Amino acid sequence: MTSLLVIIVLVLLAVALWQLTKIFDLTQVGSSSDDSQVASDNDNNIQGYIMFGFLAFIYIFTIYGLLKWGGLALHTPASEHGLLVDNLMNITWVLIFVVQFITQGLLYWFSFKNRGNKDKKALFFADSNKLEAIWSIIPSVVLACLILYGLYAWNNIMFVDKDEDVIEIELYAQQFKWTARYAGNDNTLGKANVRLIEGVNTLGVDMSDKNSEDDIVVSELHIPKGKKVHFKMRSQDVLHSAYMPHFRAQMNCVPGMVTEFAFVPTYTTAEYRELPFMVEKVAHINKLRAEKSAELVAKGGTALDPYTFDYLLLCNKICGASHYNMQMKVVVDTPEDYKKWLSEKTTLAQDIKAAAAAEKPAAVEGAKTTTDSTVKDTVKAVIDTVKAAVAKVAMK
Repeated sequence: MTSLLVIIVLVLLAVALWQLTKIFDLTQVGSSSDDSQVASDNDNNIQGYIMFGFLAFIYIFTIYGLLKWGGLALHTPASEHGLLVDNLMNITWVLIFVVQFITQGLLYWFSFKNRGNKDKKALFFADSNKLEAIWSIIPSVVLACLILYGLYAWNNIMFVDKDEDVIEIELYAQQFKWTARYAGNDNTLGKANVRLIEGVNTLGVDMSDKNSEDDIVVSELHIPKGKKVHFKMRSQDVLHSAYMPHFRAQMNCVPGMVTEFAFVPTYTTAEYRELPFMVEKVAHINKLRAEKSAELVAKGGTALDPYTFDYLLLCNKICGASHYNMQMKVVVDTPEDYKKWLSEKTTLAQDIKAAAAAEKPAAVEGAKTTTDSTVKDTVKAVIDTVKAAVAKVAMK
């Protein structure tokens, strides 16, 4: 609301200034003026200094933005390949800022230097092979180096050796939630198809596949520190995007196909919470929440819960009305805690059997109730018939 009011005020000020200029023009009626529509040396000087002012505004706002919002960027990566991604990003940012600083400075400087002057004559020339070579070769070389480094980073991140010891996990996306499926002891995910979705089997796992017998389906993702995790991703309905920002991992989930991504976690959830920058960030967030809670309580509302950091799996595609709420908690455990957590989970096959066993007594009870009701109705009908016959005989 505050931002909207500021925008409205700025628009009204602009309109007011525009009206003042019109009033000023009306006050000049009858006075001598230059109506030639040709800029004078004074006009060109004013435009030149205005351009320098705009250049200063660009630089000042850029520096202000870095100081004001620079701390909102992601900090320490929580995966092995995260440093490679951050290095690539930092190199790109440095190149962008350096090139922007040089090109914008030269653009406005030459515009000011060569502003209109009645004593100057413009120099025109058709072309310059030297200039063409400079502004073609330099960007080409820089971009080629950046792209080659990007390909190197991409190949290092995406390569998974077939013989490598990894943990196989499926991430299943649907509007508007995530579900994870672990491969179990055989470390091989069973086949799945959306046509097989039924009851407890919400992922459409093919239970006739022997690899599906030990698959485990959960709604909270746990992964071990220091172990490569190979994610295979599916979507049930629309295009989603599995985004784990702290692990510098993102991959689209496309209906009808399986995509994949792998990384090695380097910090457990507990360790990441203890990093100095995260302690400071959480303290700052909770301070803001405490101030907001005081306002809410004063108005008769409910106070906000304190914030605790957790890794998250988010959807990074606008997949529908509740897209903002499509997330799943990710917990990085020590290898020992991870094994303990996984051992306590039941397999999908066990869940299906338990659901079937729970449905059977209900079906039997329903059938018994139906039978009892039928018997009662039959007895009641016989009694009513006998009563009618007795009454008829009595009347005769």
